[in-house]
Amino acid sequence: MSKQYKTVLVLVFGIFVGISVSLTSSVLAEKKMESTASGLPLNELRNFSDIFARIKSDYVEEVDDKTLLQSAIRGMLTGLDPHSSYLDAEQYKELKIGTTGKFGGLGIQVGMEDGFVKVISPIDDTPAFRAGLEAGDLIIRLDDKSVKGMTLNDAVKIMRGDPGTDIKLTVIREGADKPLPFTVTRDIISVKSVKSRILEPDYGYIRISNFQSKTARDLVSEISKLKKENEEELKGLVLDLRNNPGGVLSAAADVSDAFINEGKLVFTRGRIENSEFEFNAKPGDIMNGAPLVVLINGGSASASEIVAGALQDHKRAVIMGSKSFGKGSVQTIQELRSGGAVKITTARYFTPNGRSIQGEGITPDIAIERYSVTASKDEPSLRIKESDLKHSITNPTKSQEAIKKAEDEGKKDEEEHPKLKATEDFQLFEALMLLKGLNILSRS
Repeated sequence: MSKQYKTVLVLVFGIFVGISVSLTSSVLAEKKMESTASGLPLNELRNFSDIFARIKSDYVEEVDDKTLLQSAIRGMLTGLDPHSSYLDAEQYKELKIGTTGKFGGLGIQVGMEDGFVKVISPIDDTPAFRAGLEAGDLIIRLDDKSVKGMTLNDAVKIMRGDPGTDIKLTVIREGADKPLPFTVTRDIISVKSVKSRILEPDYGYIRISNFQSKTARDLVSEISKLKKENEEELKGLVLDLRNNPGGVLSAAADVSDAFINEGKLVFTRGRIENSEFEFNAKPGDIMNGAPLVVLINGGSASASEIVAGALQDHKRAVIMGSKSFGKGSVQTIQELRSGGAVKITTARYFTPNGRSIQGEGITPDIAIERYSVTASKDEPSLRIKESDLKHSITNPTKSQEAIKKAEDEGKKDEEEHPKLKATEDFQLFEALMLLKGLNILSRS
């Protein structure tokens, strides 16, 4: 075995078993070694070994080898992309608790940006949602601690806690001239992913807050309930994916399949064989071709972008709202022998037409930002109509009894299903108006 090869082995062995290797200058000066046939970058390995040794000897406090090596592994993964990370045994346990669907926390999907915790999306009906946190907020302090320098796992661990306890978040928000304080009371986070209601007779609304393994099944059940409540087939449906941070890939494919008769739904491509998947639609459309409008915004990420992209490529729905988040990658969690795990990006996903959403997002067919609107002070009830005028002639095609009956039925419908107002949710109101217009056109 050559002296060069022996030196490489010493370096690699020393680094990965946690022993600080100190090579004499005479050995290092023997040859200028470039990368060997094995592909190891020797200069970088020497650099790592030198820094490791200097921290051990010169750092202000003594640091054990295990801590240094775990920090090196974390840095190696977080340097790849915002979604890859190393989890030690305790952090992996926390992650598994979080995926069970019930835990004490705030109810926000988060990531890291510029060293701060970024809110990807608050989850419906959770403490963070009720407190007013919004997608795009940057959390800069947790209680009295700055998040600068924290890992995402450290920040999540602080935000989780016993139900009923408070945490103070300091947030930077686009458009705000100073940091905003929020006090959020932790609660048991148990997320129901699908909700539904009748917006007005013949038009339904489905809200998917995140994608779980049973989301598609719940979607089918909720649409069946809407049809039963409406007493006939729906003439249109709004699918609300705003602030949906994503979830299970297969659930997104199944939700898309519920509305698409045939063809590709989504496919993934990675470097390893088992990272490549392709999902195709099975015959059947739960809405029988009725118009569909999908609402998205900057908090719609990952699995929700898969659904919006599939429905857009198949021209099955009109996508409305603002541009989505742009997360077009797939992560897998691989358990390690140490009891920890590595979460690593293993593939990119593509829409049926082969579009990558990574960094781009889904561009809506009709762009409508979120607006706050106020009702007009002009009261319709004070307006005078032709029929209110003295000696107004009668309508030859409709009796006064028929007109009154229609008005009474309208009032009854309004009581059972209060009419959606633009002041409540402007984007949803516009989606409903579009559905009604599409239905009128389809009848013609």
